[in-house]
Amino acid sequence: MNKTKYYLFIVLLLMSCGLMSQQKAIPPEQPRLILLLTTENFRFDYLNKFYNKFEDNGFKRLMNEGTFCKNTFYNYFFTQNLPGLATIVTGSQPSWHGIVTNEWYYAMTRKNVPACYDNTIKLLGEHIDTYRVSPKNMMTASFSDELRLHFCNKSKIYSVALNPSSAVILGGHAADAAYFFENETGNMITNMFYLDSLPNWVKQFNAKKLPETYLDRIWKPLFPDSMMVESDKDSAKYEKGFMKSGILFPYDLNKISTIDRKHRDYSVLSKTPFGNTLIHDFAIQLIISENLGKDNVTDFLAVDFDALGNIARYFGAVSKEMEDAVLRMDKEIAHLLDFIDAYLGKQNVLVVFVPANGAMLPPEYLSQFKLNAGRFKHMFSFSLLKSYLNAYYGKGEWVLKYDNQQIYLNRNLIEDSKLSLPDFQNKVADFIAQFSGVSSCITATTLQNNNFSTGIEAKIKNSYNRKRSGDIFINLIPYWMQDVSAVSVSNTSYVYDTHVPLFFYGWRVKIRTIENKIDVTQIAPALSNIMNIQLPNGAFDEPFLMFFK
Repeated sequence: MNKTKYYLFIVLLLMSCGLMSQQKAIPPEQPRLILLLTTENFRFDYLNKFYNKFEDNGFKRLMNEGTFCKNTFYNYFFTQNLPGLATIVTGSQPSWHGIVTNEWYYAMTRKNVPACYDNTIKLLGEHIDTYRVSPKNMMTASFSDELRLHFCNKSKIYSVALNPSSAVILGGHAADAAYFFENETGNMITNMFYLDSLPNWVKQFNAKKLPETYLDRIWKPLFPDSMMVESDKDSAKYEKGFMKSGILFPYDLNKISTIDRKHRDYSVLSKTPFGNTLIHDFAIQLIISENLGKDNVTDFLAVDFDALGNIARYFGAVSKEMEDAVLRMDKEIAHLLDFIDAYLGKQNVLVVFVPANGAMLPPEYLSQFKLNAGRFKHMFSFSLLKSYLNAYYGKGEWVLKYDNQQIYLNRNLIEDSKLSLPDFQNKVADFIAQFSGVSSCITATTLQNNNFSTGIEAKIKNSYNRKRSGDIFINLIPYWMQDVSAVSVSNTSYVYDTHVPLFFYGWRVKIRTIENKIDVTQIAPALSNIMNIQLPNGAFDEPFLMFFK
């Protein structure tokens, strides 16, 4: 009898443990943490090109255990990184959220304005003006702002990036803190828009001097040169690399970053995959130290692995350095997801991965295949334009600035000369359209007076803001870019810049692949919808809801 009771007790105990295990794995009504992962200049075709070299638990895990949206696009003209990040978090086009480019020309002061620069911000310690950043120029609310409002300030909101402006945009207006990398000291910092002093855990993290460890390394590829057949040769002459230190693996980062015996150039870290390693390490420490995802109020963390964008600019989107950086980022994501699954539970966290933009391959590389590719000589064209206008209208400062494929006119002089602004804009547009590499030009007046629903005009209008944009937009031919120092950039509305992978993983996410076309502006409304909170105030698109159960 006692033996029977004993076995009955064991059976009931095992059944109880099984039920408890099942209950533990059941996702809550709402995720306890929403983790947004992003990067820059990540081409869609990287997933296929490097698939066989990826870890099982990185991008392959997102593809095989989550929802993979294969046809996700940005639908505007200037596909730089900050407009992309702002579009992700606000659910609105640049014309509405206001971050039309990474910086814009302000005719009143005749100066360029960085998208996040704010001279009213006080700094923590003796830092340079680069770190006076805030989200004030982002004109609409983000998803995390609405989350903070809905839960009456109880949600914890954080963002992490190497670039100060990237961190600020991702955090929205109401973040607890946006943390970013200080090139002069190698520390992770913030400013007084968020905090009066750094938390102790951040000071302790900085005391570990991890950038010193990373910059003492030799950067050599994970795979031998003979296996990196998906990339161009390592000796490609179009690469800028580390300038004096060359463009060939391996790279002695200690030698490259050392200024003298007492000083180091920590900005070198952001041009290597180990910049992403630092961001990965800091993000994990933040989750632990700030107790993210540990209660029933949903928290939000945005993490930008933005070293990839710097590597594209210095080495190119088809370089061996870029391939190695993507493969190393895959490892960082694999480890981060392992940590999330073990520390918080996969069922409690909704992970979203979406890059801020794609990338164009270097024109010099494309020309090897006899494709129509090149660099638009914008300064030469601008100089000829000024001479032409002086000859046609008389001597005067008719144009103020060429910037970001836009021309800013001297409207005061045009008005004082009693000339028609629309006619003047058309004259300039017709002249610029003649140059090699230019597909078409469109004027601000045309954008203001017409509703475009399709075509390049619609995309340019989505990037147009009356207070921040120029008078003439210059649309280049596919595979052409401005003649700038960067090897690869993203600044067009063509598919290589606008097409990005989108993954959902974790909390109530279905395992499926979706072929439907998705606009990046649908992501923030989707997150608002699953949280049953107000949509961001600039969001207009229908939320995308096919990824969760």
